[in-house]
Amino acid sequence: MATLERKICHYISSEWISKEQVKSQFALNHNIDEKTVRRIVSDKSYKISLYTLNKICEARGIKLSEFFQAIDK
Repeated sequence: MATLERKICHYISSEWISKEQVKSQFALNHNIDEKTVRRIVSDKSYKISLYTLNKICEARGIKLSEFFQAIDK
């Protein structure tokens, strides 16, 4: 079973980043570093911080609770 961190990264990568295609644009739009975006997409050992996840959710206009409900589906 995938770890929670991997589930989070997989969801962000497959649902949000791949749709925007340009990782640098996703980074700018979500106020995070482009290196972080690359790690979310590619680094299987990356553990996303709650701080980073919160920044992404705030930029998308959703609450953390809504995000966790989405990945639970």
